This record gives sequence, structure tokens and C-alpha cells, in this order.
Amino acid sequence: MNRLVNSTSPYLLQHANNPVNWYPWGKEALDKAKAENKLILVSIGYSACHWCHVMEHESFEDEAVAAVMNEYFVCIKVDREERPDVDQIYMSAVQLMSGRGGWPLNCICLPDQRPIYGGTYFRKNDWTSLLFNLADFYKQKPEEAEDYAVRLTEGIQKYESIEFVVAQAQYSKTDLQAIVNNWKRYFDKQEGGTGNAPKFPMPNNWQALMRYGYLMKDDEIAEQVKLTLHKTAFGGFMIMLAVDLHAIRLMGAGMYHILKKCCMITPSLLACMPKLTPGSQMNCTNKLLMRSSLSVQVS
Repeated sequence: MNRLVNSTSPYLLQHANNPVNWYPWGKEALDKAKAENKLILVSIGYSACHWCHVMEHESFEDEAVAAVMNEYFVCIKVDREERPDVDQIYMSAVQLMSGRGGWPLNCICLPDQRPIYGGTYFRKNDWTSLLFNLADFYKQKPEEAEDYAVRLTEGIQKYESIEFVVAQAQYSKTDLQAIVNNWKRYFDKQEGGTGNAPKFPMPNNWQALMRYGYLMKDDEIAEQVKLTLHKTAFGGFMIMLAVDLHAIRLMGAGMYHILKKCCMITPSLLACMPKLTPGSQMNCTNKLLMRSSLSVQVS
């Protein structure tokens, strides 16, 4: 067991048996990083986060990966629901670096907690390579790491500063078309949604695109929304009833949290259905309602 064993957070306790020498966020870990001049690895998540569980199973439970983490980093686990202040700082850093955020959130920091690199989910081999490269970079080029930390910290301060906007911005059709045309570049024409895995449904985005496609008579947008909804209803989001019940018996709390997340997202996805053709709407709706019903029962 590691130092998370005395935590009260269910998320931290899930990692208490990892071979990674996890510390909770606090003085002990931060003082150790300064005393040993080690990089800090801050990993943030929450109990109902599916990809947090995936990365734990692939990397944090792996003895070889844990050995690399323990050798070169002071590893800190954070429950974002317990420490939203810590989460906000490192989420801002990752969004500035990559243009996107999410959980698990993994940030590499100097011994004084200033971030120099970050991302979300990493496959095991990518994660191990990244750790070796960052440890070597800090050893060989500490001045460059310091310079990057300074610039990134300044960026975070500007990013989090609030400027009140008095004037109401006016958007023309040309403005909207420019925004959507940029969005189209990331459409996955085969599996729906945008980009590569891991994917998240993001119902508000698809509702906005559905309305845009209808009002602007943009058939490409309308087809992409339809494809995304069908892939969501009939693809990986929809696990058959018998499989679900079997998985709950095998996986326990982990599968419960996945189903709970599906239950939370399902109503928003159902709101996208009315613009589909009646037949396809009925099929998608039945599938999603079956999923939602199951999720409610197990909760």
C-alpha cells in the first residue's frame, strides 16, 4: 500500500494499492520534491471517470511503469472533487499547452509545483516514453525547463484573469460559417464525433450543430450529427443488457460508475433525436432508453 491508504476520498483509496508510490497533495510530498530536486507528477481524476480507471489499469497497476514513476518523480494523486483549486490550476496549464483538457489530467511540474508539461489520457507505451524523455530533459536542460515554467505560469495568470465585456458581440452568418468550417476539419466520418479516441458525447455541441445544419441548410453538418447519434446509440456507448449485468458482477464499483455516467449523459442525447427520421429516431431512442433504465436500476 502507498500513502493514499489513509485518505477519505473514494477516488484516492482506489489507488491505495497501486505499486506507484502515490502521495496525497500536501506538505510531505511537496517538501520531498524540493529536498530531492525531483519533478512532481500530478495526476488528477475522480471516481466516475472512465478513462481514469483505464489509465490506472494500463499504467498505474503495472510494476514496470510504476518503477519509472517512482524513480524519477514524486507522484501525487488528486481527487478533483476534493481539491477543485488544484484541478483548476493544472487544467488551465494543460489547456494552454494542448488546446484541450479532461480527465485523467496528468501534469509534470518543477519541484516548486510550476507545470512544464501535461496532458490527459496516455497509452502505456506513450506514457513510459514521455516520462523518460521529461526526466532526461530536466536533467540535461534545467534552464530550459525553468524558462518554460516561467512562460507557462504567466500564461496561466493571463488565462485566469477575468475581463468584463460590456459590448454584446454581433455574429454574422459569415462568422458562424467560419467557426463551423473549422469544426468540420475534425469530424470523424467513419465513427462519428470528432477526432480520435477517447471520445466523449458532448451533447451541447451536437445540439448546436444540429440547429446550425437545419437553419443554414448545411447537409454535411446534418449528416455528421445523424452519424454521431447512430454510432452513439448502436456503438460502444450501448452495451447489451445481458453483458452489462454480467460486467457489473465482475467489475463491481468500476462498472457502476461507467453506467452512472451514461445515465447522466443519456437525457441530453435524447434531446438531439427529434430531427432524425421517425424510424431511425425510434431505434436510437429505444436503445438509449434501455441503457438509461439499466443505469437507474443499478444506482
